[in-house]
Amino acid sequence: MTETNARPILTLSCPDQFGIVAAVAGYLAAAGCNIEHSAQHHDKETGLFFMRVEFARPDSAPSQLDTVRAGFAAVAARFEMDWAIRDAAQPVRALILASRADHCLIDLLHRTKRGEVNLEICAVGANHPQFETLAGQYGVPFYYLPVSNETRDEQERAIRALIEDKDIELVILARYMQVLSDDFCSAYPGRVINIHHSFLPSFKGAKPYHQAFARGVKLIGATAHFVTPDLDEGPIIEQEVERVDHAMTPEDFVRIGRDVERRTLAQAVRWYCERRAMLNGQKTVIFR
Repeated sequence: MTETNARPILTLSCPDQFGIVAAVAGYLAAAGCNIEHSAQHHDKETGLFFMRVEFARPDSAPSQLDTVRAGFAAVAARFEMDWAIRDAAQPVRALILASRADHCLIDLLHRTKRGEVNLEICAVGANHPQFETLAGQYGVPFYYLPVSNETRDEQERAIRALIEDKDIELVILARYMQVLSDDFCSAYPGRVINIHHSFLPSFKGAKPYHQAFARGVKLIGATAHFVTPDLDEGPIIEQEVERVDHAMTPEDFVRIGRDVERRTLAQAVRWYCERRAMLNGQKTVIFR
């Protein structure tokens, strides 16, 4: 079987200093690579430099990327870089976790099937059993992961086993309504994406859209973020809002909110797959 051409993307962050861009461009040129797109950002508050580079070379088969990586290690060490070179032609292996709501799960399954997001959904897991048929329609294995206060640790061990057994890179919480432990969140930094309504912290608990309706809010929306031990306070990847008014019903709020959640989560996942979302402490750098 012949290899398809790789689409390598270099991402890096490091303390800002003179000569980073020149060193990166010089190495890639010496390695026979052509830079097709480059973006960079200097965070003046943290003193960190971020860079994303799409490049190619005539023999850009996936097997050749190891050679490029090995050579770049010396440049990375010189500038104390946190870096990676990944093949964007390879789908990101993902696990989707859900609860009862199906709108975000269905949307991601559909977008993946249509090639709109570069995912390989290796498994769907849920703490309720109703999505087995849905996952099967898309050819995705389903795992029923029931949980209670007494079995929370056991359930998280099962999720971790799935991540390891299936070589999962990205975990997507598609309205997964269970709080993950601090240990779990810390084990996968920058690898778990969550979606929630943008009313936090004003409207917590049950029926947030109904609570918002009762308060007469004028904007509703959604936030996609990386998961950290700080509940719903991880680095934000994407946010979107829609205007609402007094003529709408609570059911209208729910409908609009679900649509915004679908779009916002899909955009965050797309940026992750394209290696455009980079962690910057409690924030992110998004190279569009």
